[in-house]
Amino acid sequence: MKVALKDYDKIPAATVEAVARTEKTSPDAIYKALRDGTVVVMGAPEGPADPMGIGTGLRTKVNANIGTSPDFSSLDSELHKLEVAVAAGDDAVMDLSTGGDLDDIRKQIRAACPVAMGTVPIYQVIAELDDDASVADVSADDILTVVEKHAADGIDFLTLHCGVTRQSVAAAESDHRICDIVSRGGAMLANWMQLTGGENPLYEHYDSVLDICLRHDTAISLGDGLRPGAISDASDAAQMAELIVLGELVIRARRAGVQVFVEGPGHMPLDQIAPNVIIQKRMAHGAPFYVLGPLTTDIAPGYDHITGAIGGAICAAAGADFLCYVTAAEHLGLPDDKDVWDGVIASRIAAHSADIVKNVSGAQDWDDRMSAARARLDWDAMRTLAIDPGRVIAVRGTRGSLDSDACSMCGRFCSMKVKLHSSTDNQQ
Repeated sequence: MKVALKDYDKIPAATVEAVARTEKTSPDAIYKALRDGTVVVMGAPEGPADPMGIGTGLRTKVNANIGTSPDFSSLDSELHKLEVAVAAGDDAVMDLSTGGDLDDIRKQIRAACPVAMGTVPIYQVIAELDDDASVADVSADDILTVVEKHAADGIDFLTLHCGVTRQSVAAAESDHRICDIVSRGGAMLANWMQLTGGENPLYEHYDSVLDICLRHDTAISLGDGLRPGAISDASDAAQMAELIVLGELVIRARRAGVQVFVEGPGHMPLDQIAPNVIIQKRMAHGAPFYVLGPLTTDIAPGYDHITGAIGGAICAAAGADFLCYVTAAEHLGLPDDKDVWDGVIASRIAAHSADIVKNVSGAQDWDDRMSAARARLDWDAMRTLAIDPGRVIAVRGTRGSLDSDACSMCGRFCSMKVKLHSSTDNQQ
C-alpha cells in the first residue's frame, strides 16, 4: 500500500530549496519524495537547525547520541560533546539525558545545537518519578504531556516506541532471547504494561501523539523498542512483530500529515543485514530507515565504533538512510569527547562508503579527487580532502619521511614518486 504524506507541499519552500541545493538535486525531486514519504525534511534556514533531508536518493546522514546519566549529569560536558560531534561533521544529535534537570539540559542543548535534534520523551517520564513511585503510577496523560513539552521546545524529531505493544512483547517473551529487550524506552514501556496490564499508551493514544507532532511540526522516529541486542536474537518474531505495527503507524502518520521515519536493529550478522533492509523498507512503505550500527559481532567491547561502522556500511549500501553512531564506550560506559569524535568519524566513513554504492551525487567525485591528489603526491590537497584533516596532520607531522615528497612507510621507494621521476626523466 502506498500512502502519500498529506499536505507535503506545505513544508516551507525555503527549507526544501536549501535541502535540494545541499543534495545537488531539484526542489521538485524533494517535494516528490516528501509526497511519497521516502524523504523527511527537518530544520529551516532561519534556524535553530540547518535544513536537512533524510531518505532515498540523499546522502546518508549520521546521528550522534549525547546526554547525561544518573551517574554523570554535567551539562557542560554534554554541551562540549555537542561541539565535538558537530566539528566532526555530524548531521544530527539526540539528547538521551536521564540525569540532572532534564528540561534545562534539553533547552540548553537545543539552543546550542546547529543541526537537527532528537529526544526520547519516555526517558524523562520515568527518570523523573519520585523515589517512592512505581512505573505503574505513570498515566497516558503523563506521557503525552512530556511528548508535548519536547515538541514545544523545538525538537526536530522524537523517538517514540509506539510499536512495543502487548502482542509484540509477547512475541519477545516466546522467543527466549539471549538479551531480551535492550532498548531503554522499550524496556520501560514493557515494564509498564507488565505492571498495569494495559496497552502501550503511545500506541493506544497514537492519534493524540500525531496531533501534538502536527501542531509543532515535529517528525516522528518510530523507535525499535524490540530491536535485537545480540546477533543470535536478530530477525526473530519479536523484531518482525514490532515492524508490522510500525508499518501501520507509518500510514497513519502520513494520513495525518506528520513526517515519519522508522528505526531498525542494533545487532545483526553480516548475512542478515541486506535482507533486513529490504524487508524493513517494504513493511514500512519506503519510509526512511534509521539504524543503530548495526553491530556485526558481540565480542568487541571497546571497539564497537568499528563493529558498528562495518554493519552501518552494509546497511546503508542496502538502502538505510540514517546511521546512529556507536562509540567505543558502547556497553561499557558514558562516552567521552574522544569517543564522540571517533564514533562520528567511523559512522561518516561507513555512510560515505555506502553513498558511493548508491550513486549519491558527489560521493565518487570526492574519492576521485583524493586519488588524484595521492597520484601527484599533493599533501596539502590530501589533507584538505581527508574526512579527518587533523588526523592527517597529526600522523604525518610525527611520522614524516626523510624524503619530503613521500611518507615514512615507503620513503624513496614510494611507487608514486618513482613513477613521477620516471615520467620526468622520459620527458627530458
